[in-house]
Amino acid sequence: MDFRFKNVLVTGAAGFIGFHLAKRLADEGYKVTGIDNLSPYYDVNLKEDRLEILNGSQNFTFIQLDLSDREPLEDLFHKTPFDVVVNLAAQAGVRYSLQNPYAYVDSNLVGFLHVLEYCRHANVKHLVFASSSSVYGANTKMPFSVHHNVDHPVSLYAATKKANELMAHTYSHLYGLACTGLRFFTVYGPWGRPDMALFLFTRAISEGKPIQVFNHGKMQRDFTYIDDIIEGVVRIMGRVPEADPNWRGENPDPGSSYTRYKIYNIGNNHPVQLNHFIEVIEHALGKTAEKEYIDLQPGDVPATYADVDDLIKDVGFKPGTPLKEGIQRFVEWYRAYYE
Repeated sequence: MDFRFKNVLVTGAAGFIGFHLAKRLADEGYKVTGIDNLSPYYDVNLKEDRLEILNGSQNFTFIQLDLSDREPLEDLFHKTPFDVVVNLAAQAGVRYSLQNPYAYVDSNLVGFLHVLEYCRHANVKHLVFASSSSVYGANTKMPFSVHHNVDHPVSLYAATKKANELMAHTYSHLYGLACTGLRFFTVYGPWGRPDMALFLFTRAISEGKPIQVFNHGKMQRDFTYIDDIIEGVVRIMGRVPEADPNWRGENPDPGSSYTRYKIYNIGNNHPVQLNHFIEVIEHALGKTAEKEYIDLQPGDVPATYADVDDLIKDVGFKPGTPLKEGIQRFVEWYRAYYE
């Protein structure tokens, strides 16, 4: 990334992706401010242990605050001139959105609005924000492309991520704020979230407990290793979007715009069936899983598969960590961390 962008704000810095990004940037010499509300959505101890590593760097500063709290966030933007803001803070999880929809409004909509407002008032050069493969919803044309229409979400989580894209585009149109949205595809790896399949399966198999296999193992996911996600984010941070001169309102391209706005997929470009995913985990652990097959859950989609042509064309990068290698690294981390 360009060292002209030396001051970076990472929201959700105690989270899975935020931790890895903040560590990469701090290690490379960028001045990183990380904020997080340390939500108890999952084990706070895991978040605090990530922060302990980050706080070991002189290039990292942590501030605990919630994006939905306007005044402390506004005060932070007044005090610190950020060149780039990477918004990774969000209430995550498709299934949890069925149980606690209000958390998604507070964090993903109200919180994101505050980020947009303070970025525009502080003249931030580039806002990069996390969207999700979930926005493809009921789409079935594969691979999923940023140039496809995404107007049929099947979970509130997905709807809030689509709303983030629309809100960012509006701020780019009204105020010239350069915004890039990143649709992440099923991220996994060391320090991962305990509510994700890899973590849940590894824990249950290690403890000799049964695992729930959704859609009878026929579900497909474009599992993307964390280091590939971070490489994509860092490259995109340094590429401020410009208006697309070929964009036309009579045939609008959802992936770009007449204003300074762009969307990218970051995925492995290789969907894997859930049954095979479990086999790779079993091999890494040296143990066989006891499986409980159940139906597809409300809000879930049967398959995801990322088209990453724009990512390759614009920043010269394609995720490619093999699943076997990525899962082995996770299992090694899991055993070291918990055992």
